[in-house]
Amino acid sequence: MPNYYRKRVSPIKPGEPIDYKDVELLKKYITERGKILPRRITGLTSKQQRDLTKSIKRARLVALLPYVNKES
Repeated sequence: MPNYYRKRVSPIKPGEPIDYKDVELLKKYITERGKILPRRITGLTSKQQRDLTKSIKRARLVALLPYVNKES
């Protein structure tokens, strides 16, 4: 049984800025309830995950994203 690991490819290119005004990109990384997805699910690097979290929180602060999505 070969012992090898597949290289993980980040869904966002390294060095690409994560902007808090890009709501469509940010919506991909939150659940339907409004929670931020963890790094093991998103596949981002640790720096990208930190930047993503800051951007999501900033977008929530200026009311571009809801803090909690209402249950339907």
